Amino acid sequence: MCSRSVPMQKFIRGVAAVAALSIAGAVHAQSASTPFDGPSVGVQGGWEQTNVRNPSTDLGIAPINRHHDTGVAGGFLGYDKQVAQNIVIGAQAELNLPIDGGFSRNGVTIDPKRSIDLSARAGYLVTPATLLYVRGGYANARVGTRIVNGTTTLSGSEGRDGWLVGGGVEQMVTDKISTRLEYRYSDFSKGDGKFDRHQVLLGVAYRF
Repeated sequence: MCSRSVPMQKFIRGVAAVAALSIAGAVHAQSASTPFDGPSVGVQGGWEQTNVRNPSTDLGIAPINRHHDTGVAGGFLGYDKQVAQNIVIGAQAELNLPIDGGFSRNGVTIDPKRSIDLSARAGYLVTPATLLYVRGGYANARVGTRIVNGTTTLSGSEGRDGWLVGGGVEQMVTDKISTRLEYRYSDFSKGDGKFDRHQVLLGVAYRF
């Protein structure tokens, strides 16, 4: 009886092992089929252009009309949810820093220091690993202003609230890592003045 129980125990163990492998395989297949689902963290960088035309500031109207190109780098935290077979929605919080943001003309200096963006996105899976999406949300830029008029110098720093819209494509390159390319427009204008920004950002994300 004891000799019969040993093969039976081995058989039961074998069945349990096969069942465990089957469950693990099913979980992996489900995870692989929905890569844009869950939290992520990443870094990004690229090109940024700031455009101003007599912007309203805490110091008054700044008499400057100019655009300025620079690099930008930052990081983000995101969360996505695949809500249908090809539809993904998500939210993202990020911090971006211009590499050389300050510029001057006619005694006026504008110095964008950092921006914090909170946005939502909606995307369509053109393949299981490729997401096309649009983005929109809130943007806040910290901007320094300096105005020199004869012997008088005024300077200050303010947070400018605004909004952003954009779109891009994100591609899974492994089961955990994705890359993205995105264009974004942000508007921080107040009153009749103009203060807006264009960005092209390349990012890399790790998905948990």
